[in-house]
Amino acid sequence: MIVGSGLPEGSTTQPGLVPVTVGILIIAVANVSVVTFLIVSSRWGGWKLAISLALVYYGVVTLLPQIETWYFLASLTVPPQFLPRLILMGIPTAFVFVPLAVWILAKDRSAVHVSSDFVLKMGVRDWLWRVAVLAIVYVVLYWCAGYFIAWQNPELRAFYGQPGDPQPFLVHTLNTLMNQPSLFGLQLLRGAFWVLCALPVVAGSKFKTTSTGVMVGLFFSVPQNVAQILPNPLMPLASVRLSHLIETTLSTFVFGVIVVLVLHWKHCSGVNTSGKQARVSECRN
Repeated sequence: MIVGSGLPEGSTTQPGLVPVTVGILIIAVANVSVVTFLIVSSRWGGWKLAISLALVYYGVVTLLPQIETWYFLASLTVPPQFLPRLILMGIPTAFVFVPLAVWILAKDRSAVHVSSDFVLKMGVRDWLWRVAVLAIVYVVLYWCAGYFIAWQNPELRAFYGQPGDPQPFLVHTLNTLMNQPSLFGLQLLRGAFWVLCALPVVAGSKFKTTSTGVMVGLFFSVPQNVAQILPNPLMPLASVRLSHLIETTLSTFVFGVIVVLVLHWKHCSGVNTSGKQARVSECRN
């Protein structure tokens, strides 16, 4: 309702992948499933889990995607005065539904100290190289998925103002670096922010590393992308929405898995001089 009342008059869109009522049900089931998965997999509970999960959910599902909307669509289909509505749109789900879900699913569980809290206690050097590596990995995944999946759609290229045949990958990359260097800088910052959004999930997880990676991958990829199955006047072409759905779902899922592996890498690589049995046991998991 917040968004719909501010759409320009005469806004039109092609139909979605499924009827609207079915699509809303799919979106609801997908979001509830992911949020439930995040809650029941965490050793945290109470306000610690509710606040941290609400913040990172808002970051992943609303803030990060709307940064892309601002960068790419502000000059196409999204008036500047419309952007605040998109930011407000995600507040009820993140800050009402998520804490309510925590209360229902984890109301008897108080926050406890967990051994996987090591990700919150790493030194500055450990943090810097992990975030730097992951930010670069994100840009590579983002750019490759964008070119080899989404950019191969001629309707998508025309929508973003570059009709005709696509340039070769290296030429396209070099031209973008020269003409739009801010795009890569923005994506580096977004990559770092994705990592921050994963921290509460990784730190509180009672799952093994691989399972936690799958969980973070689903968290990154499902809630922010599933809405592409619905009609959207801000991205009116159905094929453009489908291309972005495939592109971003795959790239963000893979990135979520990589984030967990990198955060755990040194901890579980055998570089451990303490010799504590608890840490050895955790690495084996």
